[in-house]
Amino acid sequence: MNTQQFSSMHTHTKFCDGKDDIETMCRAAYEKSLYAIGFSSHAPVDKQLGFGTDWNMKSTLAEEYATQVLVAKERWRGKLNVFLGLEADYIRGKRSPLDSDIIKLKLDYIIGSVHYLFPENGAQSFTVDGSREEFEKGLNEGFDGDAQKLMHAYYDAVGEMIRGGGFDIIGHADLIKKNIFGKNLWPQEEETKRQNEIAQIAAEAGLVFEINTGGINRNKIQETYPSLAFLKIIKKFNVPVIITADAHCAKDIIGNYDIALNTLESADINEHMLFIGRNNFKAIWKKEEIIKN
Repeated sequence: MNTQQFSSMHTHTKFCDGKDDIETMCRAAYEKSLYAIGFSSHAPVDKQLGFGTDWNMKSTLAEEYATQVLVAKERWRGKLNVFLGLEADYIRGKRSPLDSDIIKLKLDYIIGSVHYLFPENGAQSFTVDGSREEFEKGLNEGFDGDAQKLMHAYYDAVGEMIRGGGFDIIGHADLIKKNIFGKNLWPQEEETKRQNEIAQIAAEAGLVFEINTGGINRNKIQETYPSLAFLKIIKKFNVPVIITADAHCAKDIIGNYDIALNTLESADINEHMLFIGRNNFKAIWKKEEIIKN
């Protein structure tokens, strides 16, 4: 694998739930000869939700985070491309990539993700990728144990996020499978229908899907986000993809990219994207190994 034709644009540091600092992550990317590293700390939600978490960046740290990434960008200039980003949650009526505190940071890019669900019956909010206990509590209390209803609520939120816009890359688009991997809690044809809808509106919005190896890196699942089946749908709508590691530590900076490449090949997707600057991607042809404008 020619690592100069890859980047690691979904990375987390000690500013949120990562294990290493910005410099350590840059050093790891440089040592792997990557084209670029992008920092995507979990955007703060404490002001929006009225409570903090142990994985979102605190709102009081946002400006320091941006400053430190920009300093690293200058320090590594000529050796490694460094980009400033955020992973911004979409939470209906509470948080969006379009919020003013996110816009004012003047980011290079934003990954839009759905982690939180707020059940319509007023039950406590929860994250779909939290602990198994949290997931089951949310399912039972928020959706009366109806997993299919929960699945639809998740894809409803992803669709709303895409239609709302304000971001560049769709994060782990089938994250909901983390706590049910290998189990059939809802009809596959229903999820396939929803994934077709998501791929179609992503194509219309001109967005990029990440193919994320984070679940594999942390031994949570045995396949990428999105799955091979979902990627085949993405291929049908010709939506571009970018390989990411969702790295929370330096050792995972390009963790399991070989699996991502094999999955793309199985989906008959022959190129992946490189982010080269604000609103700007280039396609890498896997077979010819050349950059296409």
